[in-house]
Amino acid sequence: MGSLNTVNFITRLSALCLRKNKMQHRHQSNRRPAVPLGSRILTDPSRVFEHNMWDHMQWSQEEEENAKKKAKENSLVKVQSEEQDKYEREASKYWNEFYKTHKNNFFKDRNWLFLEFPEILPEKQRQEFKTEKISSEHTKINNDNSFSLKNGMFEEGEKYQKKNYGSGSTVQGYVYNENHAKDLADNPQGKNCGEELGKVESFPGCDATYRILEVGCGAGNSVFPILKILCNTPGTFLYCCDFASGAVELVKSHSSYNSAWCSAFVHDVCDDALPYPFPDEILDVILLVFVLSTIHPDRMQGVVNRLAKLLKPGGMLLFRDYGRYDTAQLRFKEGHCLSENFYVRGDGTRVYFFTKDEVQNMFNLAGLTEVQNLVDRRLQVNRKKKVKMQRVWIQSKFQKPLLSA
Repeated sequence: MGSLNTVNFITRLSALCLRKNKMQHRHQSNRRPAVPLGSRILTDPSRVFEHNMWDHMQWSQEEEENAKKKAKENSLVKVQSEEQDKYEREASKYWNEFYKTHKNNFFKDRNWLFLEFPEILPEKQRQEFKTEKISSEHTKINNDNSFSLKNGMFEEGEKYQKKNYGSGSTVQGYVYNENHAKDLADNPQGKNCGEELGKVESFPGCDATYRILEVGCGAGNSVFPILKILCNTPGTFLYCCDFASGAVELVKSHSSYNSAWCSAFVHDVCDDALPYPFPDEILDVILLVFVLSTIHPDRMQGVVNRLAKLLKPGGMLLFRDYGRYDTAQLRFKEGHCLSENFYVRGDGTRVYFFTKDEVQNMFNLAGLTEVQNLVDRRLQVNRKKKVKMQRVWIQSKFQKPLLSA
């Protein structure tokens, strides 16, 4: 009996050490604490089908080589140039057809956003959400087999903020026009912005002191979770855009849409000449989630450059998208590759698969400073079909530097 207890103790200790080593390795290689991305670690391969998702997966050299081999094989035959031109010209048409077919039933609401990206919220609401709602949301998210996170994830951005910009707020109150050097935070709700800022015209959300833009809002799966939190927060305003008019109509027709707190509009972020319905340098947060991957690689840098101009100094761009060798990339059949790591789906929509170095270079070239940039590897399983899928995402946070004195 004593011998059996000893064996059990050693087994548990070994599993604990393995888990600790994996989490430490994750922290060291990506400069982020392991806890925020979830704590469901697979230490016993025989239990792989007990849950739908496992966190912090480390690929073996064999798995890495097999992934590279599959990607190389499905990229051998490229789509004809005339077809590629069609997918570029008619991109909005394919996405409109997508939303016409699926409406708002294809994606689930992204209730994980505030846990991965607490910077979406103004500072006061961020702290309230951290202390009052984190427990219930953590439980709900775990039950949904979504992003299992804990309080530790709030600390990273706050430490970076204090280290680089001091303890004061860095994203509120910056004036977007040098000729009108009045703090927007002093502008009371309901006062006309044209009066407050001289000759500047009024625009949706002009009275707000905290503004968010979601690029590529789709059917509103981020919009409405955000509005649910912000709708009772004075001084906040949410902009959201998509170049598929059908998607914007879905957002506007939703029962929770309210123009007092939100402005949804059709916009092609690839068109540099197309103005936004608000001035530059007024946004506190830009949310760019699974959007940049739909754009042709040659046009990505221009999109990021333009978005960076919309941020206030100290404002934050929050990014999440597909990573290199994600299961979605490896599943493509021959003949769907447009260019290296860029593919077209059967419905005509396109997708690119990033490395974190590519993401870092793009945002740095746009003048933004890295706060976080990591590869999120998970193992997703279909317990019914006994299928395992290696998921790879890139998650990043980049901040616009403050102006020097």
